[in-house]
Amino acid sequence: MSRLSGQNTQPAPRKTFFHSNPVMNRLNKVEYISTDEKSVAYGRIALKTAWFMLVTVCGMLLYLLLSNTVFSTDAQVMNFNYKGFEASVPMTALIAVGGSAVLAIVTQLLAAFIPRTIPVTGTLYSLCQGFMIAFIIFSLIKGYEYLGLLALGVTIVVVLTMAFLYAKRIVKVSKKFVTVMITLLFSMIGISLLTGIGYLIPLTRPFVASIVGNFGISIGFTLISIVIACMFLISDFAVIENGVENGMPAKYEWMASFGLAFTILWIYIKVLDLIITIVGNSSKKS
Repeated sequence: MSRLSGQNTQPAPRKTFFHSNPVMNRLNKVEYISTDEKSVAYGRIALKTAWFMLVTVCGMLLYLLLSNTVFSTDAQVMNFNYKGFEASVPMTALIAVGGSAVLAIVTQLLAAFIPRTIPVTGTLYSLCQGFMIAFIIFSLIKGYEYLGLLALGVTIVVVLTMAFLYAKRIVKVSKKFVTVMITLLFSMIGISLLTGIGYLIPLTRPFVASIVGNFGISIGFTLISIVIACMFLISDFAVIENGVENGMPAKYEWMASFGLAFTILWIYIKVLDLIITIVGNSSKKS
């Protein structure tokens, strides 16, 4: 990144490594900053991030509304076990959640590749995430809804802790930091792909199923996922700080805000998954 001082420009070298989540990472490619433009500000980024969080809550309320009206009248119900919890879910709810998952993927990709759509695509993505989170909390683990609040509390503590570690420079986003973060990420992706392929092969399916169903391994993978998400959050803080300090144009605030909201939601979902796995395993033993 660089500033424009008068008529002189001195662009910074382009970063070639993947520095943050796909949405936030595009901010690293902004090379020319004009001092004549209104620049990004922490306050406005915080407000826009709060907007995405509020929309997520609206998505949860939408699911509750439909659950008490449309879904409750559906006679077709699917019963299954979810991480130790016996769930009974109307087919209409499953179809709606499936549609939300598809829409979330589409809007996430649009936000990543067409940043100017983020005010709309980011809002839709957050709404879908809230809808799916409510499905997990109020349908899949019905009777244990308090776990959603517990996960929220843990997530707030985690986010504040990461912010403190970054602000005090206890953790710095160096090239080594990014290398470790990306190595962990792609290792997890590779393991997930191998697991999926192994499950499709009849000969290896029992072995893969036993590994995936192992409580200790499941907890371990989830913890690693949370660590990766926390590293991405710290990287997001670095990208935002760099943008503010270098006077990045205000038009990039939506991108920064959605990238931050994306990572926070990622942390919440993984924390919720961890808590559900632990409580579900305890319920099976009792």
